[in-house]
Amino acid sequence: MSTAAEGPASYSRTPRTTPTRYKDRATWEQEAIHDILDSAYICHLGFVADGAPVVLPTIYARVGSRLYVHGSTGSRPLRGASGEQGMPVCITVTLVDALVLTKSAFNHSVNFRSVVAHGTAYQVTDPEELDVALAALVDHAVPGRSAEVRPANPKELAATAVIRLELDEVSAKTRNDGADDDPADLDLPYWAGLIPVTTVHGTPEPGEHTTVPLPAHLSAYPR
Repeated sequence: MSTAAEGPASYSRTPRTTPTRYKDRATWEQEAIHDILDSAYICHLGFVADGAPVVLPTIYARVGSRLYVHGSTGSRPLRGASGEQGMPVCITVTLVDALVLTKSAFNHSVNFRSVVAHGTAYQVTDPEELDVALAALVDHAVPGRSAEVRPANPKELAATAVIRLELDEVSAKTRNDGADDDPADLDLPYWAGLIPVTTVHGTPEPGEHTTVPLPAHLSAYPR
């Protein structure tokens, strides 16, 4: 990784993290990668089970240069990552920022921010690390939430598993452009432009058995 004197800290480039198309949209800078990871809620966990590819959506959280991915102790990816050899995985995160409409069907696109991470995942078994990981998973969606709820009890912990992936072989790719029409299409009588896409959080609504006032960590939500 580069030092401060050399420029922004970056993850090392590898063949798996170097795109073959639109290389100018890729970055290995840690800050850019972490920002995308911290802005999304759902990742897609890819692995091979019984010789066939499997991709599962699930929640995750970043702690430093580690990703923690939530699952059940009975799920295939968690069982596969439980041994000393771990399990090869690919984790992806994508944020859609706009639909890009052009005057030709071919040039339509999407503005996006994405991260792809490769590596070997291991199940978290150390109790102290598991506490950190579970708190991070709760706080990733709503910062401060883990301190305002009952911790998991032994039965719940027995049913919950977390896998850890070190962020080492990872890159980000983004598109943040306008409608790129071909010169021959510029005068065509069709609408072209962007439709912005955002995630909107509504006002928190108390549940039927909620009797306490809205806590501070929710009154400031969304992030």
